[in-house]
Amino acid sequence: MRAIQFTEYGPPGVVHVAEVAAPHAGAGAIRVAVRASGISPGEIRIRSGEMRDVVPLAFPYRTGFDAAGVVDEVGEGVTDVGVGDEVFGMTTTAARGANADFVVLAAWAPKPAAWSWEEAGGAAGAVETATRVLDRLAVGAGRTVLVQGAAGGVGTVAVQLAVARGAIVIGTASEANHDFLRSLGAEPTTYGTGLAERIRALAPAGVDAVFDCAGGALPDLVAIAGDPARVVTIADLTAAAHGVHLSHGAPADDTGTALGASADPMALHGLSLAVTLAGEGRLRVPVAAAFPLAEAAAAHALSETRHARGKIVLVH
Repeated sequence: MRAIQFTEYGPPGVVHVAEVAAPHAGAGAIRVAVRASGISPGEIRIRSGEMRDVVPLAFPYRTGFDAAGVVDEVGEGVTDVGVGDEVFGMTTTAARGANADFVVLAAWAPKPAAWSWEEAGGAAGAVETATRVLDRLAVGAGRTVLVQGAAGGVGTVAVQLAVARGAIVIGTASEANHDFLRSLGAEPTTYGTGLAERIRALAPAGVDAVFDCAGGALPDLVAIAGDPARVVTIADLTAAAHGVHLSHGAPADDTGTALGASADPMALHGLSLAVTLAGEGRLRVPVAAAFPLAEAAAAHALSETRHARGKIVLVH
């Protein structure tokens, strides 16, 4: 089968299609014939080498964490799906390899009829991440949350999930994306210099939580929240220096030491909630662009600009 991988750190061009052996579903897992799969911003940083000291790799490294497709193999003990069912879901964080013709999923849910394959292919990682952080921040009805980087793949989903919880949401994005954020239920503002003053104008009583999807602004975000414990980032590796929690779901390394020691529990319950919200018309997965599998390098290049509105996906 075809799979996307890289064998060295470097620019998007190191990503390529390789012919590899197809995986098979073990106990408690399923295999799907992939129709669409997501590009992970975290893997962009891994591929560049930026995170080599945080996430050590064994090459070749196969990319992709979430996918949607048709079940074609069911492992022992799995009773909730059958061959031919349409699902979306994610691999284990250790296995990955979802950017391929076939992938083994460790967690899944039925593909909502309202979602295209492209939406479903990029949904699971964003839903799990957004749910994990919103849970940690205790975002709920009547609380005000600032989503920094609200127009990106995780940000767009986080905004909608927070709105569905009854929260008041402020989202930062470039001005060109402000109407888009309003359509998702957020009050938009621009990022950058003067952010604290703009937030005070929008939320005179202050904000209860800050979800940082962008990175690079933690001092301002901590000042806005009033307490680093009320800020969670998924994008800023300097988090510890600011007393901020960096949320990730990385597994422990094979020695059982630090790599996974600070990982948060995966919020897999978010997948079934997403199905419910999608059926009610309350959750879409905005797709910035869809590329053929063979153009994975171009998809990585677009993600690296950090200006994509929504998820970037590969179609199979």
